[in-house]
Amino acid sequence: MNLDQELENTILSFADIQAELNIRHAKDALQDIVTNLDLTTEERAGLDTEIAGLESMLKKLEKASIHIAVFGMVGRGKSSVLNALFGEKVFETGPIHGVTRTTEIRQWQLGKDNLEEKKSSSDTALISYRISQVELIDTPGIDEVDGETRELMARQVAKQADLLLFIVAGDITQVEYEALSHLRDAGKPILLVFNKIDQYPEADRLAIYNKIRDERVRELVSPKEIVMAAAHPLVAKALRRSDGSVAIEMDRGEPQVDDLKLKILEILDKEGKSLVALNSMLYANDVNEQLVRRKMEIRDRSANQVIWRAVMIKAMAIALNPVTVLDILSGAGVDVAMILTLSKLYGIEMTQSGAVDLLQKIAISMGGISASELVANMGLSSVKGLLGLAAPATGGLSLVPYLSVAVTQAAVGGLSSYGIGQVTKTYLANGASWGEDGPKAVVNHILASLDETSIMGRIKEELLEKLNHQNLSNPKQQN
Repeated sequence: MNLDQELENTILSFADIQAELNIRHAKDALQDIVTNLDLTTEERAGLDTEIAGLESMLKKLEKASIHIAVFGMVGRGKSSVLNALFGEKVFETGPIHGVTRTTEIRQWQLGKDNLEEKKSSSDTALISYRISQVELIDTPGIDEVDGETRELMARQVAKQADLLLFIVAGDITQVEYEALSHLRDAGKPILLVFNKIDQYPEADRLAIYNKIRDERVRELVSPKEIVMAAAHPLVAKALRRSDGSVAIEMDRGEPQVDDLKLKILEILDKEGKSLVALNSMLYANDVNEQLVRRKMEIRDRSANQVIWRAVMIKAMAIALNPVTVLDILSGAGVDVAMILTLSKLYGIEMTQSGAVDLLQKIAISMGGISASELVANMGLSSVKGLLGLAAPATGGLSLVPYLSVAVTQAAVGGLSSYGIGQVTKTYLANGASWGEDGPKAVVNHILASLDETSIMGRIKEELLEKLNHQNLSNPKQQN
């Protein structure tokens, strides 16, 4: 073995080691995602397909399995190309219209037997194959479904595939160009297969090939990614009749897919394991983002319910309590309880003293609402107390203004709790962190987004309903 050959083998060995490391790192990262999903039953609902996809990707990594998905319009010979690669009829084909109605997957057994004594243009023999399993995925014709469905199908299949084959049978149509563009957006390697070349004279075949290469798809695929093939060629054969005359009959010849097979094997041999690792992580990252987004949406809804319950509890306590000090203390107690409940919802451990410290920090940063709450509690509670004391002397007439003052005071207190709750929610959703800008900036941003008039109006409306319901359910209190 000469020095150049030894050097080449050493480089290939390093490439193998790096590819294996890529697989292992991807497997570890994906296993960590699957193990630590931390989803409630509600959060998992509707995401079974995505979660199953993560587990499928993990198995794919363990097997070092490559997925090759095939796309094309009806009649372009997608299934025939796959059958030619298999060397037998595995996928159904038909002469009338699209036979493939759903996505079909078959395992392509590859090994050293597939690597014949072929040489590339550089006279370098194809190196050994390093992927343990290949699955070929056939899809329905892209023109059998509407544009939106076609794009969705392409995204879903391409998302889990490692290599894409796009089959054409002549000059590219607008539908094919658009579909190819969507597939290119998936960021996966693509081979454009010009099939049925046996149906064109050589001059026409080359003219179409050059037009596709130089004009149609120049911005989508490189010349090296375009391969010509004849998956199910027709060959003219001479038949001698009984009368001695000769007739020409068209018969099926041997598939001409060696260039395509060689190109696929070259890609898989050089990049196979790295493609599996990269695409698995891209898919896992996409699914993980969906899961996190779903989790945060559900937790956000639950947090808003917790906040609103605390708002109404605090509003009721303030409305029904005429003593100023008790107003402030009971309100603070509700806020602390709300913070502790929210911390459990977001999986953040927090003690009662930690909740009090957080409440103080938020209250200091809030300024306007907390100050107005304090003024309202000290001023309106005094007025409310006097009106309550005057009720016997006025024959209950002072209860009407008492209720008005109480509801106004309660609305201010409830608004304060609403602001505190929203700030706390943001802080906890960010992993118990204020971010780079600090608490003051977070509080100001949230307060600026609050519609105080709308919130206070809603508090007053619900509070009056609760108070009226309470009076109706306790008629003795009206006497």
